[in-house]
Amino acid sequence: MLNEKLVRFLAWSCLVAIGIATLVPIGFRPESGFSPSIERFSAFAALGLAFALAYPRHFWLAVFVALGSALLLEVLQFLEPSRHGRFFDAMVKVAGGSVGLVLGHLLLRLKLLRLKPRR
Repeated sequence: MLNEKLVRFLAWSCLVAIGIATLVPIGFRPESGFSPSIERFSAFAALGLAFALAYPRHFWLAVFVALGSALLLEVLQFLEPSRHGRFFDAMVKVAGGSVGLVLGHLLLRLKLLRLKPRR
């Protein structure tokens, strides 16, 4: 697997990028051409996956950061006049983060199963 420090750097970089995209004025919000819900879900799925892989021995830390940031960033949108936090958006982000966390956990489990010697 990739260097542990690199994976952690990528996970935290992903969080910073999502935070910036979430909190900038709406006119600066990047768009992919997909629906905003798909963008939200995908971004937090990537975040959950990154944190699950970055902290394999601290899964609950990864859960706290990925899902907690989804909720916190949604609340912080109320500080920017052109943005608005919505419950539905928060749940899309939490769902995406959860899928990413589970996928990361499963990938780590599969890796561990492959590494165990057979008798």
